[in-house]
Amino acid sequence: MIQSLEKPDILDFDNLKCKILLVDDEQDILDMLGYNLTKEGFEVFYAHNGQEAIEKAQEIRPELIVLDIMMPHMDGVEACKRIKAIPELRSVMVAFLTARSEEYSEIACLEAGADDFIKKPVRPRLFITHMKALFRRYLMVNEMGESSLVIRGNLKLNLDTYQAFRDQEEISLTKKEFDLLNLLMSRPEKVLLRQEIYRIIWGNDIMVGERTIDVHISKLREKIGHEQIVTVKKVGYRFVE
Repeated sequence: MIQSLEKPDILDFDNLKCKILLVDDEQDILDMLGYNLTKEGFEVFYAHNGQEAIEKAQEIRPELIVLDIMMPHMDGVEACKRIKAIPELRSVMVAFLTARSEEYSEIACLEAGADDFIKKPVRPRLFITHMKALFRRYLMVNEMGESSLVIRGNLKLNLDTYQAFRDQEEISLTKKEFDLLNLLMSRPEKVLLRQEIYRIIWGNDIMVGERTIDVHISKLREKIGHEQIVTVKKVGYRFVE
């Protein structure tokens, strides 16, 4: 049965249209989520497995993608990795649908580039709140639009193309890794509090696990070197040149 939200609060960010790609192999879930999203003003597209999601994402260029983890042909984690590897899709926001028993897999999702997690069974009103928060975050990140480079020591970030370089050699970063590194590099030698990092990178409206920052910092250190991101115990992190 399709569930409807009471008194829908139509999404209207200066009349911008947000395209959402829903990916799940269960048609009932697609119907329920799609119905509520459409009522809220989102433009909704559908895919039933990971491979179809990649093809559809390249075709429609969505702002948000909602991915189930367990799907036939290709799971959501692998699909996310491949989508984020496509240059024109690096800025897309990705939320994973997870069952409570799948909490152990959240680290793999974060490493693949997850922006949010939504627990099953999905509650329509909470789901819509997550989607609005993600879209607000998408607009904030992408409205800067100015051509610029951030250079610190042997590291260089191109904010237009989301490319990162170490010693002139390009390194592959997920969007969240890129945003986090950009934040740290933009404030060299300054200790950034964990709460501040959460607020800037994930936004106050998005709930993420306690290990989220730790996972991203660990992956960044593997890619750029361990000496440039210093942990300030029980406080936060700082970037050193």
